[in-house]
Order: sequence, then structure tokens, then C-alpha cells
Amino acid sequence: MSRPEIEPELSPTSPGEDSDVLLSPILEREPQPGLDGQPVRWYDADRTEPYTRIVPFQEKHDTSVEFFYKPITLTALAVGLIILAYVAMTQDVLEEGRDKRRVGVYAAIASFLAFSIIQFRDGPFIRPHPAFWRMLLGINLLYELSLVFLLFQDLDSARQMMTYIDPSLGVPLPEKSYAEDCAFTPTAIWNNIDIFCLAHALGWFGKAMILRDYWFCWILSVAFELAEYSLQHQLANFAECWWDHWILDVLLCNWLGIVLGMKVCQYFEVKPYEWRGIRQTKGFRGKAKRVVSQFSPHDFTAFKWGTTTDFTHYFSVVLLLAVFLAAELNPFYLKTLLWMEPEHPIIILRLTFVFLCGLPAVRENYQYMTDPRKAVRMGQHVWLLLATIGTELLVIFKFSQGMFPQPHPKPVKIGWAIGGTALVLYPLIQFGVPAMRRYVRREKRRSRTKVQ
Repeated sequence: MSRPEIEPELSPTSPGEDSDVLLSPILEREPQPGLDGQPVRWYDADRTEPYTRIVPFQEKHDTSVEFFYKPITLTALAVGLIILAYVAMTQDVLEEGRDKRRVGVYAAIASFLAFSIIQFRDGPFIRPHPAFWRMLLGINLLYELSLVFLLFQDLDSARQMMTYIDPSLGVPLPEKSYAEDCAFTPTAIWNNIDIFCLAHALGWFGKAMILRDYWFCWILSVAFELAEYSLQHQLANFAECWWDHWILDVLLCNWLGIVLGMKVCQYFEVKPYEWRGIRQTKGFRGKAKRVVSQFSPHDFTAFKWGTTTDFTHYFSVVLLLAVFLAAELNPFYLKTLLWMEPEHPIIILRLTFVFLCGLPAVRENYQYMTDPRKAVRMGQHVWLLLATIGTELLVIFKFSQGMFPQPHPKPVKIGWAIGGTALVLYPLIQFGVPAMRRYVRREKRRSRTKVQ
């Protein structure tokens, strides 16, 4: 008796038996994940899911602007080479550029970002366009490589190199304290209200958009103020009056930014998404509104961190809080060590860049934490941002040798010891004790079964 022939497996997009499309006698099988058709081994990344598959362009892209999602890699290559040839070979351009090395560095950076836009993997966001987030990933990588280079320099050389970017740098900064007049009077409070209050509110608006959780933002807000208390013996600008910490910062600026950010998040959670193409939109006003809507989210996921669900979620949330806290503190140390004013464009660009990188990074981290079957490996944005913040810490630790000789005050050591103990005791009580009880009950049932 002849064995029945095994029909080839159909892909999810192949027509079924009820389809009116004529099936060819031989169907090609989908390529297996891995190299050269070999199955994925245990240490390989699972590329069977659209989210983790390495593709040059999004598979599920925005069909309402289909033209902007078509690959134009060869066209971009030709245009880029023409621009490079014009800049490199036109004498007038070279004379206007004056510093040939500076122009060469700019050209190298632009070429790398062009490669990033075309060839990097897509992330979780597709608005305003996946190419924007690929370029942002390229900027993050350039910043990380710059930090790695800076890590192998000494502090004096690093300060000298900063003058290549801005000749006005390289000058020691005056120490400024905000705790000179701590009288709780309207005049003293008014004198402490400046542009940094607006920066506080905007910063926490951005953090609320990233974290999408009230409790998460409030805990981080209080933790940052406690960190300022702990480090004010090293950085003079961390020294503030008590009402500046808890009234101006936490209860006014931070609260305003968190509430507005969460309101925007709630709006996007309930907003219906009906995207039509620009051609299908009638009227100039409708077309203009459609263009503006391209910069709003394509969809929006509400984050439910589940801190008390299990130990894995608890540890992930605590780790994320620590990373955010480090990302907040790093620029204060970097500007002090490298002699940059708080309002210097480099500091502002760094804060803006971390905010933009944090949007897809936290989204990838949330999916990696809550949906491990689909996101079997950490996303590229969160991986690179973790590397960047970690490298910043290494640079700070290296350049801080001998810069802050004053030891930590005793109250600071006691406070952080209490906080660290609480972080350890909570999971033991919340997760360890119930797990131990379940283990004891399970062993009792087993012993009873053996006796019977």
C-alpha cells in the first residue's frame, strides 16, 4: 500500500481550499528561520514573529501613505554619492567650510545616518515614519561610540576635546547653590522660579508619556529629590531649600507635567484611529489635518507594569527605575566634569535625545517583559540605550577620581541603607513567603500520599 503524499505546509498568507485562486501544483515552502535553511538553535534569535524578524522595512506599514513606505535604497545611494561628490570636489564649498576636518566629520556622520535610515531594523513605532526612529537609533549609536572614545581619555584631554565642538567651552564653571535664602516667604519662592521650572514640567511631561503610569512617575519623582539630598555634598546645584524640593519641584512642576502627560496618554488610549490616505481626504483643511495626524501615534498601548504580580515584574520595574534615575543624574555630573553650563545646547540636545530614545526603548522593554513568547530577545532601542547610560556612568566614575573627596554624610548612608533593605525585604515578604507556604503545603500533600 503506497504511503499518502504529504502536502506542503501552507504559509499564513497562502490561499486556502475555499479560495477562488487557482493553486499551482507545487507550492514553495516558506524559508526556515536561521542561516541557509538550518533550524534556529537555542542561542539564535527567533525571527518567526514579525516584531523580531529582521527586515529592512516594516511589514505592517501605514497604507494611508503607501508611497513613503516603498524601498528607494538605490535612489538614496545615488543621491548620496552625488551630494558627497559635490561637497568634496567643489572648491567654493571647501573654501566656505574653512575647516576641512570639520566638514569631513559632518559628512561621515551624515553618511552613517543615511545608512541607518535605510538599513537598520524597524522598531515598534511607525509614526511619523519608521525611518525617523531608525535615524534616532543611528544617533544613539554615534553618541555611544563617542562616549566609548571619551572613556579612554583623561579628564584634561576630554575638556580640551569639548572645545573642538564649541570654542567657548573649556572654562571652569562657578559653583551655584540654590539654598542661600531658605526663608519660606513669597519673595524667596518667587526668586527661585526661573526657566528651569518650565524645564522640570516639560521633563516630567515627557517621562509620563514614556512610562504611562502615575505611581511609576511619582516614585521616580520622589526618588530623584532624595538623590539630590544625597549628592548635594558633591554638586552644589543639588543644594536646594526644603520647599524648593517638595513644593516647587514635586508638588508644582513635577505634578503639572505628570498630570498633563497622563491626560495625553489617556486621550490616545480612547482615541479612535481611522487613517485615510491624503488623496481620500477631501478639502484643504482635511488634508492639512491628515498631514498633522501623521505625527500622532498610529496606535497606543496602555502600560500595566504589574509590579506586585511576581518577582520578575518587580525586579524589572526596580531596574527600570534605577536606569531612569541614572539617566536623570548623569547630565548633572557630565556638565560639571566637562565644564558645560546647564543651558548649553549639548545638554539640551542630550536631554531631548534621551527622551526620544526612551519612547521606543521603554515600549520594547514592556513588550519584552510582558510578552516573552513574542519578543524573545531585547529590542535594539532598549539595548543600546542601556549601553549608553552604562557608558555614561563609566565615564563619570573615571573622571570623578579625586574630584569629590568629601565622603558621604552619615545620614545619607543610613537613608540609603534603609532604602536598600526595604527593596530587599519587600519581595521576600510579597513573593518569598507565599512561595514558601506553597512549597510546604505541596510537600505535606506528597508525604500524605506516600503514607496512604
